[in-house]
Amino acid sequence: MRRLMHILAILALVGSALYAYRIKYDSIYLSERVAKLRTQVAREKEAIAVLKAEWQFVNRPDRIQTLADKHLHDIVPAQITQIVRWADVPPRPAQVDGIGAKLESLGLAAPTNTPALGKGGDAHTPTSTTPSRKP
Repeated sequence: MRRLMHILAILALVGSALYAYRIKYDSIYLSERVAKLRTQVAREKEAIAVLKAEWQFVNRPDRIQTLADKHLHDIVPAQITQIVRWADVPPRPAQVDGIGAKLESLGLAAPTNTPALGKGGDAHTPTSTTPSRKP
Protein backbone atom coordinates (compact mmCIF):
# COMPACT_ATOMS: atom_id res chain seq x y z
CA MET A 1 0.00 0.00 0.00
CA ARG A 2 2.85 2.36 0.80
CA ARG A 3 4.41 1.74 -2.57
CA LEU A 4 1.16 2.68 -4.33
CA MET A 5 0.96 5.90 -2.34
CA HIS A 6 4.59 6.74 -3.22
CA ILE A 7 3.93 6.11 -6.93
CA LEU A 8 0.79 8.27 -6.85
CA ALA A 9 2.67 11.05 -5.04
CA ILE A 10 5.52 10.93 -7.57
CA LEU A 11 3.03 10.99 -10.48
CA ALA A 12 1.20 13.92 -8.90
CA LEU A 13 4.52 15.75 -8.43
CA VAL A 14 5.56 15.12 -12.07
CA GLY A 15 2.10 16.15 -13.30
CA SER A 16 2.14 19.38 -11.31
CA ALA A 17 5.67 20.15 -12.56
CA LEU A 18 4.58 19.62 -16.17
CA TYR A 19 1.55 21.81 -15.58
CA ALA A 20 3.71 24.55 -14.04
CA TYR A 21 6.17 24.44 -16.99
CA ARG A 22 3.27 24.62 -19.45
CA ILE A 23 1.81 27.64 -17.68
CA LYS A 24 5.25 29.28 -17.58
CA TYR A 25 5.88 28.83 -21.30
CA ASP A 26 2.33 29.90 -22.20
CA SER A 27 2.80 33.09 -20.19
CA ILE A 28 6.18 33.73 -21.86
CA TYR A 29 4.60 33.21 -25.30
CA LEU A 30 1.71 35.54 -24.48
CA SER A 31 4.01 38.23 -23.06
CA GLU A 32 6.11 38.11 -26.26
CA ARG A 33 2.96 38.38 -28.31
CA VAL A 34 1.84 41.41 -26.25
CA ALA A 35 5.24 43.03 -26.82
CA LYS A 36 4.98 42.44 -30.58
CA LEU A 37 1.47 43.88 -30.65
CA ARG A 38 2.63 46.94 -28.70
CA THR A 39 5.43 47.59 -31.19
CA GLN A 40 2.98 47.09 -34.06
CA VAL A 41 0.54 49.56 -32.47
CA ALA A 42 3.38 52.06 -32.02
CA ARG A 43 4.35 51.66 -35.70
CA GLU A 44 0.73 52.15 -36.78
CA LYS A 45 0.40 55.28 -34.63
CA GLU A 46 3.57 56.63 -36.20
CA ALA A 47 2.24 55.86 -39.68
CA ILE A 48 -1.02 57.62 -38.84
CA ALA A 49 0.93 60.65 -37.63
CA VAL A 50 2.92 60.71 -40.89
CA LEU A 51 -0.28 60.45 -42.94
CA LYS A 52 -1.88 63.28 -40.97
CA ALA A 53 1.19 65.44 -41.59
CA GLU A 54 1.08 64.65 -45.31
CA TRP A 55 -2.64 65.46 -45.39
CA GLN A 56 -2.02 68.81 -43.73
CA PHE A 57 0.78 69.52 -46.22
CA VAL A 58 -1.41 68.65 -49.20
CA ASN A 59 -4.38 70.56 -47.78
CA ARG A 60 -2.57 73.90 -47.43
CA PRO A 61 -4.83 76.74 -48.58
CA ASP A 62 -2.09 78.42 -50.64
CA ARG A 63 -1.42 75.15 -52.51
CA ILE A 64 -5.13 74.62 -53.17
CA GLN A 65 -5.47 78.21 -54.38
CA THR A 66 -2.55 77.74 -56.78
CA LEU A 67 -4.09 74.55 -58.16
CA ALA A 68 -7.49 76.19 -58.47
CA ASP A 69 -6.01 79.13 -60.37
CA LYS A 70 -4.13 76.76 -62.65
CA HIS A 71 -6.94 74.31 -63.47
CA LEU A 72 -10.19 76.15 -62.82
CA HIS A 73 -9.54 79.40 -64.69
CA ASP A 74 -12.57 79.06 -66.98
CA ILE A 75 -15.11 78.31 -64.24
CA VAL A 76 -17.54 81.10 -63.40
CA PRO A 77 -19.74 81.32 -60.31
CA ALA A 78 -23.32 80.07 -60.58
CA GLN A 79 -25.90 82.69 -61.51
CA ILE A 80 -29.18 83.04 -59.66
CA THR A 81 -31.03 82.30 -62.89
CA GLN A 82 -29.45 78.83 -62.99
CA ILE A 83 -31.11 77.78 -59.74
CA VAL A 84 -34.71 76.54 -60.02
CA ARG A 85 -37.20 74.73 -57.85
CA TRP A 86 -37.69 71.01 -58.41
CA ALA A 87 -41.29 71.60 -59.45
CA ASP A 88 -40.07 73.84 -62.29
CA VAL A 89 -37.93 71.10 -63.84
CA PRO A 90 -39.73 69.68 -66.90
CA PRO A 91 -40.50 65.96 -66.87
CA ARG A 92 -38.13 63.66 -68.70
CA PRO A 93 -39.34 62.81 -72.22
CA ALA A 94 -40.45 59.26 -72.90
CA GLN A 95 -37.82 56.99 -74.38
CA VAL A 96 -38.22 56.38 -78.08
CA ASP A 97 -37.96 52.84 -79.37
CA GLY A 98 -36.01 53.35 -82.60
CA ILE A 99 -36.29 49.76 -83.74
CA GLY A 100 -40.04 49.68 -83.05
CA ALA A 101 -40.52 52.89 -85.04
CA LYS A 102 -38.61 51.42 -88.01
CA LEU A 103 -40.68 48.23 -87.87
CA GLU A 104 -43.89 50.27 -87.82
CA SER A 105 -42.74 52.32 -90.80
CA LEU A 106 -42.03 49.10 -92.72
CA GLY A 107 -45.42 47.67 -91.74
CA LEU A 108 -43.86 44.82 -89.77
CA ALA A 109 -45.19 45.81 -86.36
CA ALA A 110 -48.63 44.25 -86.93
CA PRO A 111 -49.38 41.11 -84.95
CA THR A 112 -48.57 37.91 -86.77
CA ASN A 113 -50.58 34.75 -87.15
CA THR A 114 -47.98 32.46 -85.63
CA PRO A 115 -49.33 29.08 -84.48
CA ALA A 116 -49.11 28.54 -80.75
CA LEU A 117 -47.47 25.51 -79.18
CA GLY A 118 -49.78 22.73 -78.08
CA LYS A 119 -49.59 20.67 -74.92
CA GLY A 120 -46.99 18.30 -76.35
CA GLY A 121 -44.78 21.11 -77.60
CA ASP A 122 -45.76 20.49 -81.21
CA ALA A 123 -46.56 23.60 -83.26
CA HIS A 124 -48.99 21.66 -85.48
CA THR A 125 -51.33 20.63 -82.69
CA PRO A 126 -54.22 23.01 -82.06
CA THR A 127 -54.26 24.95 -78.84
CA SER A 128 -57.95 24.44 -78.20
CA THR A 129 -58.91 21.43 -76.17
CA THR A 130 -61.33 18.88 -77.54
CA PRO A 131 -63.91 17.39 -75.23
CA SER A 132 -62.84 14.02 -73.98
CA ARG A 133 -65.11 11.03 -74.35
CA LYS A 134 -66.26 9.31 -71.22
CA PRO A 135 -66.48 5.52 -71.43
